[in-house]
Order: sequence, then C-alpha cells, then structure tokens
Amino acid sequence: MSDPEPSAVIFGCAGTLLDDSERDFFRIVNPLGFILFQRNCETPDQVRALVAALHSAVGRAEAPVLIDQEGGRVARLRPPHWPAYPAAAALAALGGGRAREAVRLSARLIADDLARLGITVDCLPVLDIPVASADPVIGDRAYGDSAAAVTELGRAACEGLLAGGVLPVLKHIPGHGRATVDTHHALARVTAPRAVLAASDFAPFRALTDMPLAMTAHIVYTAFDAERPATLSRRVIDEAIRTSIGFDGLLLTDDLSMRALGGGLAARAAGALEAGCDVVLHCNGDRAEMAEVAGAVGALSPKARARLDRAQARRRAAEPIDRAALEARLRTLTAGDA
Repeated sequence: MSDPEPSAVIFGCAGTLLDDSERDFFRIVNPLGFILFQRNCETPDQVRALVAALHSAVGRAEAPVLIDQEGGRVARLRPPHWPAYPAAAALAALGGGRAREAVRLSARLIADDLARLGITVDCLPVLDIPVASADPVIGDRAYGDSAAAVTELGRAACEGLLAGGVLPVLKHIPGHGRATVDTHHALARVTAPRAVLAASDFAPFRALTDMPLAMTAHIVYTAFDAERPATLSRRVIDEAIRTSIGFDGLLLTDDLSMRALGGGLAARAAGALEAGCDVVLHCNGDRAEMAEVAGAVGALSPKARARLDRAQARRRAAEPIDRAALEARLRTLTAGDA
C-alpha cells in the first residue's frame, strides 16, 4: 500500500524549534512542505535541527523546505552566520557579461548556504519588470526594467541554484511589476491590455517555462478577470499563466495571509486550488490560521503530483565548488575590478 498523498499546502512554523503540539499538528495535517523565515533562523546548527524536525514530523525526508533568500533586503539568512548578498538591481547594474556572471555566482553561493542546512527550494528569481509608477515593493529586487535583461539574469540565477542542488521558484507570475500598491497590504489592479502584458510582463516567465516551480501574484489583471486576483482566478491561470505564458510546472500561491486577498483563509485556500493553483502557501506560523487552511485543502491532485515529481527530478547533487574562490570572484566583480 502506497503512502497517502500529502496535503496541497506549504506551511510556515512559529519559531526556531517545534514544540510537541506543533509537531503533532504537522503529523496529522501532513503538509507537502514548509517555508522558513528570519524568525526561524538563528544559527546553522539550529536551522539544520529545525529542518530535521519538520521532516520527522511528516515522516518524509524529501518534503520540500523553502525560503526567500534573494539577496539585498529580502534575505531570511543574515550575518553573522550567513553572508549578505547584493540585491538583484545592484548585480544587474554591473552590466553585460559581468552582471550575468555575478548573478550566477551569487545564486550558486546562496545554494551552497541552503544545501548545507537541508533547504531545497529558494523563492528566486524575481522576474517582475517594474514600471516607473509601481510601488517600491519590487524595486531593487528586479534585474532591470526590460524583458531581455530580466530574462537573461533570471536564467543565470536559476542556473546557479540548480548547480547547487536547489530548486528555483519564478515569481511573481504573471508579473508584479505594474502593481501600484504592496500586495502584502492591499489588492493591486493592473489595467494594461493583453497585448502589452504578453509582450513585456509575461516575456521573462515565457522564456523560463522550462523551470519547475512558480509563485502567483495576488494582483487583478483586468484584461483577463476584472474581479479576481490571479491567485484566485481560473481565467488568469488558464489563459495567462498556462496558455499565453505556457508554464506547466508546479504553481504555488503567494502567501495566503497577505491582505491583498479578501475573505476568510479557508475560502482563499479553496478558491486558489479551484482556480488551478497546485499548492497553497501559508507563512506566518499562526496555529489557528493554519488549522483553517488545512481544513479547506485536500490531498495533492494527480496533476500536481506529476508536476511535483518533475520538479524533484530537476534536483541533483550539487557540483563541487571552491567556495573561497567563488566568493573572491564575486567580490572582484562587484567591486568593479574584473
């Protein structure tokens, strides 16, 4: 008899270790995986122990463990125990081949940091293309303001992560660059026509559809659906993400607890899965909220399982590196002496 499918949800956890009740909750709910934040990360030994405890709670050593480790202001692992990496925009500003090499090196070193901890998925690269009027929530997290630059450097980041045995997540599909508000706090509406979106915002995602994972944007795209944000819209997922962009990998929601989404958490979770997301993401570690989400999601669907298996097949043993040499090369590139 095969093991039951995990629930189609990825949860955060409350702190730096699991207490008995949290461990029991995860054992019963059996989430697909977990995501770590700065509140969960104090020292390398502590993070390794936490990852092991999460795996033990669900009885699956292969359960994905995610993190947002982009560099710049979005970094859950920070000094003094982990290096600080430049933001995407700082690397992109190096220009040309230097920028491409620096992005790949940075991602490869980040992958090495994560692999040492048992973290298998990094929510990177950001493929959004900010416009002049956009809210600064993306800002220097982006690799540039053109589809060509974002595509080239986004691929370099993916290559660096994959070489280190860590899976990348494309975000925020189908594009967050035109949002004029921060979706952590409010719902954004993008009114650009389909042709404009397809030619610009969608282009980096379309060019990287060979990557295995992507995360949705909590944004209304009125050209596709004037009422529901992408995470909750069957039309956006079918027509924009799966058809126009052509992405057929595992589709994760952004955090369900963000204020861009209305209604209760159970409705958000069920709505996202009904719209076509494969897995929902709930990050804050609040037990009551997690219980509400867990009650609204079922087991991973067969289609989602096939996409997950394809994603996991992309993971491979990390290529050996001379870390000191790579760090020295990155310092040289970013200092402008290359």
